[in-house]
Amino acid sequence: MGIEQQSKAGAPLVPGAHPAGAAMMRAAVQRRYGPPSVLDVSEAGVPLPGGGDVLVQVGAASVHPGDYFVLTGEPYMVRLVFGLRRPRHGIPGMDLAGVVAAVGKDVSDLCPGDKVFGWSTAGALAEYACVPAKNLVPMPANLSVVEAAAVPTSAMTALQALRDIAHVQPGQTVLVTGASGGVGSFAVQIAKAFGAEVAGVCSARNVDLVRSLGAHHVIDYTRTDFTSADLTRTGTRYDVILDNLEAQPLAAVRRALTPTGTLIPNSGRGGRWIGPLGRIVKARVLSGFTRQRLRPFTSLGKRQDLLTLADLITTGQVTPVIDRTHPLEEAADALRYVGAGHTRGKVVITV
Repeated sequence: MGIEQQSKAGAPLVPGAHPAGAAMMRAAVQRRYGPPSVLDVSEAGVPLPGGGDVLVQVGAASVHPGDYFVLTGEPYMVRLVFGLRRPRHGIPGMDLAGVVAAVGKDVSDLCPGDKVFGWSTAGALAEYACVPAKNLVPMPANLSVVEAAAVPTSAMTALQALRDIAHVQPGQTVLVTGASGGVGSFAVQIAKAFGAEVAGVCSARNVDLVRSLGAHHVIDYTRTDFTSADLTRTGTRYDVILDNLEAQPLAAVRRALTPTGTLIPNSGRGGRWIGPLGRIVKARVLSGFTRQRLRPFTSLGKRQDLLTLADLITTGQVTPVIDRTHPLEEAADALRYVGAGHTRGKVVITV
């Protein structure tokens, strides 16, 4: 496929509307909000990079709950960002890894042929994706393209929660719920790398996995409730709780927190209209009446954080956990599985 035949720089990806002679690619196309079945793997035009962009030949792209929310358009508040009546971008997916195919005129630190990984606002579930250069970094040599694609959003979320929000220090105790999931599997490893004593909450089938990630203590939630009065009365409390599930009431989780500890709610789920916003507001209000810090947050993509993660990966302190891979033609199956909420690590789509 000749890149020189592509359509005008900056043109949106509009499935089914291609200038004559434009280069084409396979992509998972979404024309409306709905269940994963609305995805159709078909042809779309290959975009040209703008001045500060990079065209990446995608080798793999991972999917996470945020992609599922954007696909379905629920909670409805996501439509304020991604399009009110239909998705503004015809191709979903954010996290990717691959090879630089072309660069914009203002890009000087990346060249065609470079292996990179990073994130975009959309368009990763395709053979080519146009990505701002600032969102990409070199792929660590000890990662496969599938592993690299699994890193960006989930690992940055875990890093920012533990380092920037909770300020985890050596010797502190950190509890991670959903410890076998996408964010949780990274959080266990990052907390350990920071010198914390880590406890992970998961189901019985994932106990060995979470222990292999470095958790000092593993709690099978089908047998033990970490918020129970019996445990908290005997001193089993944590300096930091990263709650990726929010399966327990806020008041119950606070019982498992030290008097000055930090609780970070991070499930992303909630009501059909405003999602987790109600719980976020409640946590913010409660923070004004307690020494405990209740800190919901929104992860932001930062290139420096991706470089920090690349260093942790290169030194062997963090390793992506891959649950399963799907070819591009099975993108709907991959998102359906992620939407069910029981992943072990990350789900990756190979292109």
